Amino acid sequence: MTIRKFLNKYWGWAFLIVPLILQAVFFYFPMIQGAFYSFTNWTGLTYNFDFVGINNYKILMTDGKFMKAIGFTLILTLALIVGEIVLGIIIARALNAKIKGKTFFRAWFFFPAVLSGLTVSLIFKQVFNYGLPAIGSALGLKFLETSMLGTANGAVIASIFVLLWQGVAMPIILFLSGLQSIPSEIVEAAAIDGADSRQTFWSIELPYLLPSISMVFIMALKAGLTAFDQIFALTGGGPNNSTTSLGLLVYNYAFKSNQYGYANAIALILFIIIGIVSVLQIKLSKKFEV
Repeated sequence: MTIRKFLNKYWGWAFLIVPLILQAVFFYFPMIQGAFYSFTNWTGLTYNFDFVGINNYKILMTDGKFMKAIGFTLILTLALIVGEIVLGIIIARALNAKIKGKTFFRAWFFFPAVLSGLTVSLIFKQVFNYGLPAIGSALGLKFLETSMLGTANGAVIASIFVLLWQGVAMPIILFLSGLQSIPSEIVEAAAIDGADSRQTFWSIELPYLLPSISMVFIMALKAGLTAFDQIFALTGGGPNNSTTSLGLLVYNYAFKSNQYGYANAIALILFIIIGIVSVLQIKLSKKFEV
């Protein structure tokens, strides 16, 4: 085969070489390296380490911080899934109705999606620490006089609120587009037959929204499992590790305790969970392909 024929046949690969090399260097190699270090006691400060086998994974089973992080991550994930689906559908239905200024309201509800998660968390941190206590003192509401971020339950609720406030923006758009894809003839026929709003929702709107619900479910699931930056800026994992997510726990062990080997073990567990979720996402998406 001449050089000209070779180039004519394989020239397309030239556009893939650079991104493939970059992905191998900055993703696959660090991933394999991290998996290897999860079986060591590497501190991340020197090149010296000892191979400890599965000892890091044994310690995970008795690590109170890890179990607490698992619990908070599950609570956060479930709250995001339920909140984004329920609130998203309710608000989308309201925005789909014939109301004045609906274009303004649609832009208003989508606005949080374009903001930085860190910016949102830092703003709400000031609100929870200074704004709400000041309002509580002025109105004589004792339950507001203390910052929510200072108590374990309050910090969990505040974290869920902030992530949900920003996370529900995209589901609203997805559900709104799903509602607008419903043929108007079907809705009009249902109204002529005497169907009320509740019957129209369960029999007509909900079936059309199932693909969007599946997508929002996976988005919320991944957002909860990988939560880091907003929690880091809002609570830092406190108080008493009550809002430490798995991602934040990896950060703490790696960069605060210099236990890089142990942190890699937690990261690998999180990677496996996300991998399983991704496989489920693909299977669920195929079910709704037309």
